[in-house]
Amino acid sequence: MINKNTLLSNVQKFSSGRIEKVVREKWWYLAITFTMQLAATPVIAAEKVTLKLGGFESAIAISQLEQFAKTGTLPPQLQLYSAFLTPQVRKVLNNRLQIDPKRADGYIKELSSSPYGKQLLKYLGVAIPELTLPQLQAAVSLAAQQANGVSVVNLIKAYPQENIVIDATAAIALAVKFNPSYLQSQAVGSSLADKLAVTSSTEFKPSFDPTILGKAKVIEQTVVFQDRKRDRNLPVDIYYPQQNSLLSALRPTPLVVISPGLRADRKFFSYLARHLASHGLTVAALEHPDRTVSPNSLLPATEFVNRPKDISFLLDQLSKLNQQPGALHGKLYTEKVSIIGHSLGGYTALAVAGGELNLQQLRQACKGVNPLAQAPADWLQCGAATLIDSKVELQDKRIKNAIALNPVVGQLFGENGLSKINIPVLVLASTDDAITPVLNHQLRPFTQLGAQKYLVTAIGGTHLSVGNPNSQALTDTGVIKERRGAEAQPLRQLISGVSLAFINQLTPNAQIYQTFLTPAYAQSLSTPNLPLRLSTELPPSVITQP
Repeated sequence: MINKNTLLSNVQKFSSGRIEKVVREKWWYLAITFTMQLAATPVIAAEKVTLKLGGFESAIAISQLEQFAKTGTLPPQLQLYSAFLTPQVRKVLNNRLQIDPKRADGYIKELSSSPYGKQLLKYLGVAIPELTLPQLQAAVSLAAQQANGVSVVNLIKAYPQENIVIDATAAIALAVKFNPSYLQSQAVGSSLADKLAVTSSTEFKPSFDPTILGKAKVIEQTVVFQDRKRDRNLPVDIYYPQQNSLLSALRPTPLVVISPGLRADRKFFSYLARHLASHGLTVAALEHPDRTVSPNSLLPATEFVNRPKDISFLLDQLSKLNQQPGALHGKLYTEKVSIIGHSLGGYTALAVAGGELNLQQLRQACKGVNPLAQAPADWLQCGAATLIDSKVELQDKRIKNAIALNPVVGQLFGENGLSKINIPVLVLASTDDAITPVLNHQLRPFTQLGAQKYLVTAIGGTHLSVGNPNSQALTDTGVIKERRGAEAQPLRQLISGVSLAFINQLTPNAQIYQTFLTPAYAQSLSTPNLPLRLSTELPPSVITQP
């Protein structure tokens, strides 16, 4: 694990622009180098690189990569990787690192003995399973002898085998783990734990426990709605309490809609859906069509519009279903809706809640972005920059409050877009989230919200900590450490209790549940390894972090 004092020191150097040259030009350079395919030794020259991405496998001739580095032209065999082989990546390929050949071995030893270097080498070993430290030393030694310095292509050519096998998923995760945005976010964790802590010695003793399942038997039903106009199929799991239908019609409760993250399934929050339904709520957990997109394709810009429109289309269909005879008759109160979204689903929730996209500011922020030097959400948001419409209307006024868990935000709403939301919003931020780092995607956006708002902070929580431990998601890489099992259970309990309390603010039971929207309640579920906090404001010193 990276020493926190060292990490904070490095973050401060990032902010002042005085980061040590050795970190910026050597260690980070090696991380990018290995992410883009690396290696060493003169006996057998490497001729190709084999990339593995899940079940997909592709071989690239090193000569093709060299052609791209020299000319900027992508050979037909590299067109699949056009989203990643950007001009910025070409610049990385052509950058040269000057190392004294006599110091090459010592350089690697220095790297391998430092806390940062040990972490880096550990992940490199996962991304390039056949890589050994001697090979790395040989690579640098050989490449250092080049008259004009070490380049990525030189390193590749010197590899001691004809074929370099790269786990592309792990390589991408490597870049995620060592990007500045993630490191900055990690550095604020301990600060948040201290500054948001409850100092009262009075023990929190509620009259009941909202994390315990309710008394209602939960029925689950799956339906599939087809939006022929947009050619989209929406599978939906509907969870509802078994109760008297007449009583339900007389006292309708808010409908809860759950939107999962990119390529996550509708079971991602099954535990939460069942919990809410057991307390008398009806829940519709949908699965967006992007789950079936090829893993070799990036998210189309249109998904930033289609996902929110999926919610509106779903509410239209559920409204019709509510009028039809059957088990769901009268249970789908679509005029008072609470939405819960995770990751890209968190963006979806904020969009239908009234957040206004700011494509002009987004395009400006995305100029010159290198995907390999950013957290996934930082470059994923840039997909929306190619949208044609300058004014996209996504709000659905049937949404009465919104829960955004680890949302993708960044610059999607610009500096003021979230201030347009005039309904209550609850945001979850996890300080060890390498996918949507908290500073840019939760903390700073949270300060834009002007209506009633709550922030739940999981100190040490990760991107998938809040989801069903058994549910699959795109961000399951095996390289980025996710806290999903028993150690994350307190967070799932907190989200169960807080979500129930937050949604019930739309009902006559609002006052009864208000006590579970307090800092004392969140802290009562904390553990030493996973401190939990709830607040309505953030200390200014946290937001001014670079």
